[in-house]
Amino acid sequence: MDSPTPAELERKARAQLFGHILPFWTGPAIDPEQGGWMAWMDNNLHIDRTQSKGLVVNSRILWTFSAVHQVEPSELYRQMAVRAFDFLTQKFQDERHGGAFWRIEGDGRVLDDSKKIYGQAFYIYALAEYHAAFGDGASLDRARQVFALVERHAHDTQSGGYIEVCRRDWSPAEDSRLSDKDMDEKKSMNNHLHLLEAFTRLYQVWPDSLLAERLRELIRLFLDRIIDSRAGHLQHFFDVLWNPRSENYTFGHDIEGSWLLCEAADVLGDGALLGDVRGAALRLAETTLAEGLQPDGGLCYEAEAGKITDAGRDWWPQAEAVVGFLNAFQLTGETRFLDAAGRAWDYIERHMVDHVNGDWFWRVQPDGQPDLKQPKVSEWKGPYHSSRACLQTMHRSRELAAKFK
Repeated sequence: MDSPTPAELERKARAQLFGHILPFWTGPAIDPEQGGWMAWMDNNLHIDRTQSKGLVVNSRILWTFSAVHQVEPSELYRQMAVRAFDFLTQKFQDERHGGAFWRIEGDGRVLDDSKKIYGQAFYIYALAEYHAAFGDGASLDRARQVFALVERHAHDTQSGGYIEVCRRDWSPAEDSRLSDKDMDEKKSMNNHLHLLEAFTRLYQVWPDSLLAERLRELIRLFLDRIIDSRAGHLQHFFDVLWNPRSENYTFGHDIEGSWLLCEAADVLGDGALLGDVRGAALRLAETTLAEGLQPDGGLCYEAEAGKITDAGRDWWPQAEAVVGFLNAFQLTGETRFLDAAGRAWDYIERHMVDHVNGDWFWRVQPDGQPDLKQPKVSEWKGPYHSSRACLQTMHRSRELAAKFK
């Protein structure tokens, strides 16, 4: 297959975003009865009112429409962003202790009032993006307040990084798990990856000195602790002293981390740090390409000790593969990375896209068939990964076109 041209990639990404993904999230996914968006919807657009609404997906929806509006300003996207902002701040915001609740019932009653730092990270990320889109001072104030709370109550001043979970009043929680699938350990890669993402965006709109210090700390933790430089993967779980407590790895996080680390180092403007990060990022991209990307262009989910343990293709690793391989191509100029990005995009269009009911399937089996048991909308399934991949592809394609003009 010939390498895609930047113009082709931009055209495909734009068509997918504005012609397919966003119409679903401005249409069937909206909840006209309880506000915000549906808590759960299957692939045939059937809803389940017994399901709860989560902080993460609602923050990701706010981020999505705020980011899209900056690229394609429209009254519709502004209305969607305002809807998401109002729903988050009115239903999830803890006015007593600050920060945001983890999960609520459809009618707005709080179901889980814990302050999982992963969720606070996405709240910060969304609020910062909303401020960037609309210049809203209240959203920036909220983002700064949540950052201060996370800093005060979750930052580990001895070993660096952040604990996983606090109680509603921000005292340490006994159970550190994000979900039932996770290990009960004090620190995780996933939490720190999305704090890195959130702090990067917040720093772009609020270049605070302490925030810069914490962003630099997060980058160094990835370089020195989280990345297994020998194997070329991100390690998942750690004890409080950063001793590894897990052996599996996920290719989606590896390739996502590769470009998020570059973005974080770039905003700090430290040439030496950026050089270290780019080397680590390329190692992650190299390993993902060699071990995770399959001949059909799909990216496998999980592996351990060099062996694939889950060959399924969830929607979000496919999205991150496109961006991560484009980033590697921009760093090196090596066409094999551009080819990989093109193959990943073609896989998405062939298999991930639901051409009947909209958006993307959650998961596709190795034989190319969608796993229809997984929902289209849930507290974990939203528009953020797919929309961001489109926005990043459009932006990076324009950069490439300008470079090689």
